[in-house]
Amino acid sequence: MSSFEEMQTFVRIVEAGSISRAAEQLGMAKSGVSRRLAELENRLGVRLITRTTRRSSLTEAGRSFYAGAVKLLADVAELEASTADAEVSLEGTLRIAVPLSFGLAHLAPAIEQFLREHPGLKLDIDFSDRQVDLVERGVDLAIRIARLEDSNLQARRLCPIRMLLGASPAYLEAHGCPRHPGELAEHRLLRYAAAGRGAIRLPDGRGGETLVQAEAPVIANNGDFLTDMAAAGHGIVVIPSFIAWRALAAGELVEILPAHAPEALSAWAVWPRNRYLARRARLFIDFLADRFGAQPYWDA
Repeated sequence: MSSFEEMQTFVRIVEAGSISRAAEQLGMAKSGVSRRLAELENRLGVRLITRTTRRSSLTEAGRSFYAGAVKLLADVAELEASTADAEVSLEGTLRIAVPLSFGLAHLAPAIEQFLREHPGLKLDIDFSDRQVDLVERGVDLAIRIARLEDSNLQARRLCPIRMLLGASPAYLEAHGCPRHPGELAEHRLLRYAAAGRGAIRLPDGRGGETLVQAEAPVIANNGDFLTDMAAAGHGIVVIPSFIAWRALAAGELVEILPAHAPEALSAWAVWPRNRYLARRARLFIDFLADRFGAQPYWDA
């Protein structure tokens, strides 16, 4: 067993949070991971991780070794990437986490094209709207739609995400079209579950905000479902354009109050700050940024 492999295993144990999780991410038996850690500790002559029946924690020597190991592994990965022939086809497995609706509607076609261009690449994809811990789950990168807050992640903006209010022509004919955010209180709003029943913040057109509180007859955790409900005439939906674009193009939804649309978001590629990004991940991010661009095709 090389010291480099022992070091890689140790870093994975620390980042995964346990030997069991590290073994799952590495595709190894738990006993094999434990053996690598024991061999590393024996060779160094120090205990790196204190293990009990309930929890594990880094020793002082373990914290110091981890910091150095992360830097060394990143330097080696960067050296390999800078040396590799740019024409060499991509290989290995890229593990990514993507939001469900955006992933299925827009990332799936992009991924299909990327795999045709790089047939030697393998993908392990988690389609879910929950924000997974990238380090704990062993994910190389994630796509997130948000106003990205400060975090321990590195990020690259892929494209803007426009938000809008939409309703069906039938709903607007029956209930009238609001002319100002304040009039939304008299309407039915279809709400995304993450927003709960709290007030919706909309620009008031004068540099401030209007808080809108209205009846929410339907709350769901899926934007495609909410778009379908709005198209069927059940209320006004606050939705990103990447979900509503086909319904808008077909006339099933009409955008209302465009001057008071919710603040735009962005789609980001994010990855752990202390991890060097593999060439396959960097090229995938470049591919997505080029494909979507400053004006994504769903907003064209």
